[in-house]
Amino acid sequence: MADHAGALQAFDFEFDRRYQPLLRLAGVTPSTAQVVVGRGPQGVLRARFGPWLLTTTLDNVADVTVGGPYRAHRVVGPHLSLADRGVTFGTNTRAGVCVRFHEPVGALAGRDRLPHPGMTVTVADPNGFAQLLRVRAGLA
Repeated sequence: MADHAGALQAFDFEFDRRYQPLLRLAGVTPSTAQVVVGRGPQGVLRARFGPWLLTTTLDNVADVTVGGPYRAHRVVGPHLSLADRGVTFGTNTRAGVCVRFHEPVGALAGRDRLPHPGMTVTVADPNGFAQLLRVRAGLA
């Protein structure tokens, strides 16, 4: 994976066919779900999940970890963790990437109403996404 200066790198979600009908009802399809990573401390991390959008700068990224497998009822669809207010945008149970933020960021209930200290996304290339995000956020 090349890391070109100034480039935006896009990561698609990995959709498990079993959950696609449910996700489609929520407006989440392969064409409406993607994570984009910019470059440098003023770069961008943007996760679009159907009608939901989370956007922050890369200097707000505190930690990046790969996790999984998950239980479907905890990850598939847009989810709010009652334990820590983290947001999950999930399309499969195999693997995902948890991104922790220095300053919480809103997504599910708007930018200011319920900010999330972290986000989990189930992209198709979790290791590649995690590695690139660590490098571009200055964590590696």
